[in-house]
Amino acid sequence: MLMHTHEARLDALRRELKSQNLDGFVIPICDEHMSEYVGEYAQRLEWLTGFGGSAGSAAVLAEPQTGNGAAIFTDGRYTVQVREQVSGELFDYEDVPANSPAKWLAEHAQQGMRIGYDAWLHPIGWAESLDAALKAKGAELVAVASNPIDAVWADQPSPSGAIAVPHDDTHAGRSSADKRAEIADWLKEEGHDATVICALDSVAWLLNMRGSDVANTPVALSYVVAHADGTAELFIAPEKVTPELTKHLGNAVSIRDRADFVPALGSMAGKAVAVDPGHAVAGVFHALAAAGAKVVRADDPTVLAKAIKNPAEQQGHRDAQARDGAAVARFLRWLSLEAPKGTLDELSAAAKLREFRGLSADLKDTSFDTISAAAGHAALPHYKVDEESNIPIPPGSIFLCDSGGQYLDGTTDITRTVWIDSADGSAQPTAEMIDRNTRVLKGHIQLAMARFPVGTNGGQLDTLARMHLWQAGVDYGHGTGHGVGAYLSVHEGPQRISKPGGAFAGTSTELAAGMILSNEPGYYKQGHFGIRIENLILTREEEIEGAEGDWLGFETLTLVPLDRRLVDKALLTDEEIGWWDRYHAKVWNTLSPQLDGEDLAWLKEQCTSL
Repeated sequence: MLMHTHEARLDALRRELKSQNLDGFVIPICDEHMSEYVGEYAQRLEWLTGFGGSAGSAAVLAEPQTGNGAAIFTDGRYTVQVREQVSGELFDYEDVPANSPAKWLAEHAQQGMRIGYDAWLHPIGWAESLDAALKAKGAELVAVASNPIDAVWADQPSPSGAIAVPHDDTHAGRSSADKRAEIADWLKEEGHDATVICALDSVAWLLNMRGSDVANTPVALSYVVAHADGTAELFIAPEKVTPELTKHLGNAVSIRDRADFVPALGSMAGKAVAVDPGHAVAGVFHALAAAGAKVVRADDPTVLAKAIKNPAEQQGHRDAQARDGAAVARFLRWLSLEAPKGTLDELSAAAKLREFRGLSADLKDTSFDTISAAAGHAALPHYKVDEESNIPIPPGSIFLCDSGGQYLDGTTDITRTVWIDSADGSAQPTAEMIDRNTRVLKGHIQLAMARFPVGTNGGQLDTLARMHLWQAGVDYGHGTGHGVGAYLSVHEGPQRISKPGGAFAGTSTELAAGMILSNEPGYYKQGHFGIRIENLILTREEEIEGAEGDWLGFETLTLVPLDRRLVDKALLTDEEIGWWDRYHAKVWNTLSPQLDGEDLAWLKEQCTSL
């Protein structure tokens, strides 16, 4: 039945393409703000194909030449998932980066073909690259006036109408006026008249505003044009604006209808306007160019400032982590009692964790969909449990849980890998499981303890987390660390800890005091088990006796016990054992005042020295 549904949708799209005189079309997972997570109205790829992952795209030809005449493109995180959710009779499976929609279309395009794309859903660099590839084949890339998916998606949801709300300066640590003044200084120094801010978390940060238009990320659908005189224009649907928001923004921020955004870009003739090609869609560039503006490609000036957390944001993160740690500790104790009975499944475990987090009145949302992964599912780093994929959590197995919360004062992200015992307490993890977990732990500790000179980037630190796995001839296929926002996006740039180059490219952004990252090495044995240990870490200045120059290190923010049943103490150095004991002493000191009864007794047992 599901295959017939998507077959009918694909047929409808092809008829619409022909009516628009198009020979093909590209469908990404994206919205007009290039968001990582998008609202239901923008889930065009899932509607067309059934694919529910967070990264992917498809290309469809109006008239199939060879094969299906349609392909879906995903990276290694979704190799299994895409085959479970998308029919191979409708779409060819293509792996990224070995292939891409641009390569596929250039290969299939013929002389005179018109390939459509929605300029409000793709980066400008992507559009320019595909345009060049198609021109070489005598074909043409066409920016559509209206998205053909929207034309055939009869019950497409409307964008969220939720109100936008002020984010108090006590949590933000800086006023919006102060942030706008800093951007105005940058614009004047660079000789620009204005900059267009499109990324939803950048808008939220700049105006100290939050919303609930996107699941897991507290942002409001809107754009900002910031001017060199310190004023700004906010483009947002009128129903989202309250008197409280208007008062909060003040006279220097004019509030305009979101529908006025494109006309406003069209009125900027002769002005030098800075736009970030990594955070603004091609449609913005096209509109400014058509207006006769001088378009300058420059980094979004909020991104680095947002990444470097001020003292209020740093303390907010510590406070949020303490509350979140208590919730996760309660969950792990509950799991240790209930899972050995064999009555739990992945969904019920995720729901119980949400319930424990919800005991805090400060919780606003989860920061992403919980990865509740049992047995072989734990070997899928970005597994997403749903009614179809849900399986029981078997006693005598590894369970991996990656989750997080959104609190007014911080965003959390934690992964714990635990051993699920049998009902009689006799089940034991295998020697391989213990070895792999201990090697992941060693890498985690080495990164947590790292000291490095100012000027170091995340790519230079990545090896610390992998080296003990490499010695055993194994590795993991994802990055080691991503940036994290302050009651904003759980995945925040520009900093990152990962291998340089490849599908999970590292970053040349230098780490700076105030940046928060994840520390999450892992190991995955396909079909059997997976391991990941994740804490959030705060980059801070380090005082080293006799040091030459300025140095940095990390403060571990996440405070939840680690499972000692999966640790071979003999593989740890004295230094690593010392880190373990200090970490668990801090866990005890932070969480014990929040717990009582059996939860407190469980915590004490988990926090005894190794």
